[in-house]
Amino acid sequence: LTWGDGVSNVDLDKLLAFHKSHGKLCTLTAVRPPARYGYMDFDGDKVVEFKEKPQIHEGWINGAFFVCEPEVFEYIPGDETMWEHEPLERLANEGQLMAYRHDSFWQCMDTLRERHILEQMWESGNAPWKTWED
Repeated sequence: LTWGDGVSNVDLDKLLAFHKSHGKLCTLTAVRPPARYGYMDFDGDKVVEFKEKPQIHEGWINGAFFVCEPEVFEYIPGDETMWEHEPLERLANEGQLMAYRHDSFWQCMDTLRERHILEQMWESGNAPWKTWED
């Protein structure tokens, strides 16, 4: 299960194997998104470290690549249920949600800016999410 506003080079075979090895109802892919801004460290007024939009090293988020057992449908009472709210929260509270940590490429496309960034990567031949052969 995934939605269509993000791209990644997550290894789906490894994700599935991880899910099967834990025997839970659902596994999500946890990712560290790129920072929206860069950062600097100072010594007085001197810049001692500068990073422009690095991959963050904390704050795992839902990367929206899931493996689910059919029983997860019991956690969705109706059409108005938002998967990323009550069902995932309940699965976590019941110990039925695992996280497959993906430390490689992941990028959402929620804004026009992000769309342009991904299009530039594609056009330059540097699209890490393209894991297939032409």
